[in-house]
Amino acid sequence: MCGIVGYIGSQEASPIIIDGLRRLEYRGYDSAGICTLNGGELQIRRAEGKLINLENILREQPAEGSRGIGHTRWATHGRPSEINAHPHKASDIVVVHNGIIENYLKLKERLQGSGHLFRSETDTEIIAHLVEEHYRQCGDFERAVRLALGEVEGAYAVAIVCATEPDKLIAAKLGSPLVIGQGQGEYFVASDIPAMLSHTREMIFLEDGEMVVFTTEEMRITDLAGQPLVKQSKTITWNPLLAEKGGYKHFMLKEIYEQPRAVADTIAGRLQGEEGDIYLEGLDFSDAQLQQFEKIFIIACGTSWHAGLVGKFYIEKLARLPVEIDIASEFRYRDPIINEKSLTVLVSQSGETADTLAGLREARGKGSKAVCICNVVDSSIARESDGVIYTHAGPEIGVASTKAFTTQLVALYLLALKLGRARGTLSPDDCRERVEALLALPRKLEETLELDKEIEDIARDFMNARDFLYLGRGNQYPIALEGALKLKEISYIHAEGYPAGEMKHGPIALIDENLPVVVLVPRNATYEKVVSNMEEVCARGGRVIAVVSGVEAELDNKVAARIRVPETSDDLMPILTSVPMQLLAYHVAVLKGTDVDQPRNLAKSVTVE
Repeated sequence: MCGIVGYIGSQEASPIIIDGLRRLEYRGYDSAGICTLNGGELQIRRAEGKLINLENILREQPAEGSRGIGHTRWATHGRPSEINAHPHKASDIVVVHNGIIENYLKLKERLQGSGHLFRSETDTEIIAHLVEEHYRQCGDFERAVRLALGEVEGAYAVAIVCATEPDKLIAAKLGSPLVIGQGQGEYFVASDIPAMLSHTREMIFLEDGEMVVFTTEEMRITDLAGQPLVKQSKTITWNPLLAEKGGYKHFMLKEIYEQPRAVADTIAGRLQGEEGDIYLEGLDFSDAQLQQFEKIFIIACGTSWHAGLVGKFYIEKLARLPVEIDIASEFRYRDPIINEKSLTVLVSQSGETADTLAGLREARGKGSKAVCICNVVDSSIARESDGVIYTHAGPEIGVASTKAFTTQLVALYLLALKLGRARGTLSPDDCRERVEALLALPRKLEETLELDKEIEDIARDFMNARDFLYLGRGNQYPIALEGALKLKEISYIHAEGYPAGEMKHGPIALIDENLPVVVLVPRNATYEKVVSNMEEVCARGGRVIAVVSGVEAELDNKVAARIRVPETSDDLMPILTSVPMQLLAYHVAVLKGTDVDQPRNLAKSVTVE
């Protein structure tokens, strides 16, 4: 939702904070701001719009000092504007905040009654005034923060400084991510790992209800009551270059091209071909425990939900377990019938998605065991789950998910294989055969990426369409949904995904010579039926873009464009057909001139409900 960076040490804080915000700009780009302390002097600079606007201000009005906090915003309360940009100030107190304060109106009314004057429309400014009020009464910065946070309800990650105690920086979290970086005689705090990777690899992940007080000499971690806590740091092995564009025009294109490597890393060390089994290092369940589960619930949002839809096909086919798939924001409000015989699978790139985290807590509260599929080590969902399967995609900066999605599909397939072997529904020979197909997948992804120029030419032919329709059957239907989502996210063209067999139940009314229809039609059990659906599109003048997996001569005179992916097993085909969906959306967006990496109104991690 928003990005926070804080620094305290001996270096100039401003360049470090701006560099960290640049690496977090995918989290929000409605406005940005920074506050540094130079002795007891607060220097605040803020700007509406993207981070470059703040950088331009800092060139003319530098913010000096060796400690400070910064923020890049995605608006929740209050329109995007300079006055609503963080940091927010009340007297000597300055705050940056990620999250939502649910009782802010009640607190604001009380504070206004005590004489506090508010300048912004945000809920964040409440925190600054609360801390200022308590500080005026008790004279202790640390105690004032504890008292203030004890009054707020909702979710927050905060970093706070005080002009009269300039050698301290305080941070705390509840329901929003916050990570500490430990350097040599310096400390960092940020919403996500990439903000600090160029300075340190030693990270500590704060839990809900924890607070840290930094000085240049030490760092003290406590709970909100002030009880000391001992936490171990973790060494992050990501290469910082993975978070840079590496010569590509956009992060999204770079991440599309990283998929062969990301998939190879996700399967590495997990395939036991000789034994015909799967090893998942974070899944600490015995075969006997896995045999006891009677039902699977998959909970996710957005692109991760589309991955979960494919995962349902995998698990039901290979493990013969019934699977329910829920959009996380709906899951806990329907009072799901879930118990200790259920296994809940959470799918989240960031591991911080607020609705998915709430679904996890609902499921565990009803007795279910939980396993998460996640890309970020020690994220909130990973820490609260009973088991974790990490996708080794590396940092994904582009808002529109690409390599995280395909590695989620691989992780779900590995989980299905593991469940099938544990439950005896999949023989060692069957598993070995599927392992061989998995091992060939990175090479086939590389072959699929060779279609890039061909897909760019197709995008040029269709870029001016007002609407798109995507059709698929079976495990290709979720890929139709994902293809439509990708196009909507970054090109702002209206697009819908449908099961091909449902076309006659409404969408067929939309088809005319102006409507491009992307049809996923690889060779599988439903091939003839999908071809029949495609014939119905052609008969009504629709312009078909067919994604096929073989030499389909019968389609030559029926389609406007054809994209041929390599052949693989039916189970793995969704991973290959995802790539043309990503490239088509990417090239349409580039040709239309939209902001590919930071599409309007979207943020990478949705850490509030």
